[in-house]
Amino acid sequence: MPIDKTHFFCNLPANSEIAEMKNRIIDIRNDFPILKQKVNNKELIYFDNAATTQKPQIVLDTLNEYYTKYNANIHRGVHFLSSFTTEATENARKTIQKFINAKSNKEVIITKGTTDSINLIAFSFGERYVSEGDEIIVSEMEHHSNIVPWQLMCERKKAKIIVLPMNDNGELEIEKLDNLISDKTKLISVAHVSNALGTINPIEEIIQKAHSKDIPVLIDGAQAVQHIKVDVKELDCDFYVFSGHKLYGPTGVGVLYGKEELLNELPPYQGGGEMISKVTFAKTTFNELPFKFEAGTPNYIDTIGLAKAIDYVQDIGLENIYKYETQLLNYATYKLKKIKGLRIIGEANKKSSVISFLIDGIHPTDAGTLLDQLGIAIRTGTHCAEPVMQHFNISGTTRASFAFYNTFEEIDEFVKGLERVHGMLS
Repeated sequence: MPIDKTHFFCNLPANSEIAEMKNRIIDIRNDFPILKQKVNNKELIYFDNAATTQKPQIVLDTLNEYYTKYNANIHRGVHFLSSFTTEATENARKTIQKFINAKSNKEVIITKGTTDSINLIAFSFGERYVSEGDEIIVSEMEHHSNIVPWQLMCERKKAKIIVLPMNDNGELEIEKLDNLISDKTKLISVAHVSNALGTINPIEEIIQKAHSKDIPVLIDGAQAVQHIKVDVKELDCDFYVFSGHKLYGPTGVGVLYGKEELLNELPPYQGGGEMISKVTFAKTTFNELPFKFEAGTPNYIDTIGLAKAIDYVQDIGLENIYKYETQLLNYATYKLKKIKGLRIIGEANKKSSVISFLIDGIHPTDAGTLLDQLGIAIRTGTHCAEPVMQHFNISGTTRASFAFYNTFEEIDEFVKGLERVHGMLS
């Protein structure tokens, strides 16, 4: 007997926006060409959105248009193509500024992605503020990109990483933070949303606790900005980072937000190109923000593509996206728990649309390989979060992650596929 999906819609406030969102799913899916293709002669079901999201046609068209009509290096040219593309790139920066509600476009640094952004701050902040014996606090649930750059900086500066632990539900033990903060703490760096568990962390509380002791905070928003409305002024975070490719935009482009007064204090991360003001063999002076941190030819066309992706997401509405994806999460969680021997890893009270799980006696790689034969794309392994796996004493998980173009019917097919895998391998 089919599950009554209306039950899951009743778990959230019913309103016209949600009804409209449901009616728009078919139109939305038509915006994503890749969703029309078949894999292994099966309709593609793409549940690997935490790794990267698919791209709407309007983003693909924008990239093609600028490469075929307007391509020219920006900022340093006086001819039409360069001027046109320079203006489009700086308008894209303003779109990003408004998207996260930064005070100024000077606070929006274009990078290669979240990892690049964190490395930039780890180096520059470390050079300016960290000395031997100082401490950086990160959480137990961080992606490697928010661990390794700090380890490298600590090795260079002879500093130390302090770890904020989590419980077995996959929730940070915030009550322990006050005791971890000391007069040696120079910065706290934590994920807004866990890529491995889907946990939405209480970053507002973390920021308040840190700021009460004059400690700056970096937020890794790679898994957040595509699901949750982010207002950096309201959060009062000091740095916020995210990637374009997880936000329905191109790969190889990302954003570092930083408070202007802090960014002005930090030394450049790399040298050359646009980040200079004047160069002599005796001395080089550096450009003003944001260009001080954008050495070399920037990824200008992908930046324009990212802005177009942001426009697309905002047209749908992040509130609508979050509510709909939460219903997908609730429905999938309910259905998966019906499968014998399946254990969900990470059951925080507040989650984004990610489910990590294990099935007794079935290796995640085997499950993922067989699901692929059914046209279902999921992710298996440690998800670049080995400390999370160490906490749960497991080698990895199977992870399904949902986006606003996914459907309840796809979840039904996913569950049927897992039941087939269970029957074959258990």
